[in-house]
Amino acid sequence: MRSPGLVVAVIPARAGSKGIPGKNLRSVAGRSLVRRAVEAARGARSIDAVVVSTDGDAIAAEALDAGARVVRRPADLAGDDASSESAVLHALDALAAAGETPEIVVFLQATSPFTDPADLDAAVARVRDGHADSVFAAAPSHAFLWRIDVDGSASAVNHDAAVRPRRQDRAPEFRETGAFYAFRSAAFRQHRHRFHGRVELVVVDGRGAIDIDDPADLALAGALAPQLDQHEHWPQHAQHAQHPRHPQHPQHPQHQPQHHPRAASLPHVPAPNGAP
Repeated sequence: MRSPGLVVAVIPARAGSKGIPGKNLRSVAGRSLVRRAVEAARGARSIDAVVVSTDGDAIAAEALDAGARVVRRPADLAGDDASSESAVLHALDALAAAGETPEIVVFLQATSPFTDPADLDAAVARVRDGHADSVFAAAPSHAFLWRIDVDGSASAVNHDAAVRPRRQDRAPEFRETGAFYAFRSAAFRQHRHRFHGRVELVVVDGRGAIDIDDPADLALAGALAPQLDQHEHWPQHAQHAQHPRHPQHPQHPQHQPQHHPRAASLPHVPAPNGAP
């Protein structure tokens, strides 16, 4: 096993949004999306510091209050056409200017409100132990997919339309949820993309695999929150404890990582690549 180095979570959260104005500050069960992302990262036992990249004053204030550090993103990296990769690279540059170079980066998206800290730890472990170069969140799917051809007819994508096997007889496919990605910072700088080298996935609970893009998604998340949030007490405990591995950085929001209690109640889904 490789020696542990600094693990930093980066959460891009720009102020603008076309689908839902002020989306990253919208609340699900009383907690804003950016706060939920920060608290999920702080609940992971392997993450040492959390950085929110934003161009918005209100988002910056919310992130600081939740226990994250803030990197102010310039306007040219905060428009509709700016990539998430550019925000992560900018955050890494800001850390480097402060003399900090993380070994592993966990890129979280605030639009996934039910990220499980245990899944973040699983992704970090796969990268840190050398099993994978890039790891991302994916939910199992047994959906029959179709596409519309140029002539308007429908054709099967991932199955033989003449054969309709039972769900239990079909191996699952996996849908990228967008919740998180983990990779080594040096490799990310080299490739400038979240997918590089050997790519693996962490199978996450499909019940909470929501990517909030429109008001309907927000309403669905609010309806699910009472069930999925009922055991989430780790952020409150994590806020006031000291992280044992990096006491030399008091400016980092340190914490004593906690197990995510919800993880024990989730249905076990075997990871296809052996991820913990």
